[in-house]
Amino acid sequence: MRIGELAARAGVSVRALRYYEEQHLLTPDRSPSGQRHYPEAAVEQVRVIQQLYAAGLSSRTIVALLPCVVDGLATPELLARLAAERDRIDAQIAELTATRDRLQSVIGGATDTLLTGRPCRTAN
Repeated sequence: MRIGELAARAGVSVRALRYYEEQHLLTPDRSPSGQRHYPEAAVEQVRVIQQLYAAGLSSRTIVALLPCVVDGLATPELLARLAAERDRIDAQIAELTATRDRLQSVIGGATDTLLTGRPCRTAN
């Protein structure tokens, strides 16, 4: 498929796909006239790249991880790196959960103030 079709199917811009190619995250075949052509599997690969970016990984880290994520090829070093990234994400989730809980406490206190007319008191 051509770059425009891949962009539409994967839900990204053509510009993003060109960037992924520059970063060695995606490698299209080229026609004799230079047009990019992608296999069907590229749709899922782009989605994986998007997920890894959304998780806060850098292009450099994603390049190192893609062989494992896409093809299942892993080394002990790569598995350790994946585990470290997972642990970093878990820590972010814990921090976000604590922030959400704090906000819920503030919302609850503010709601009580509206209902009772008494000053807002929150935990912590």
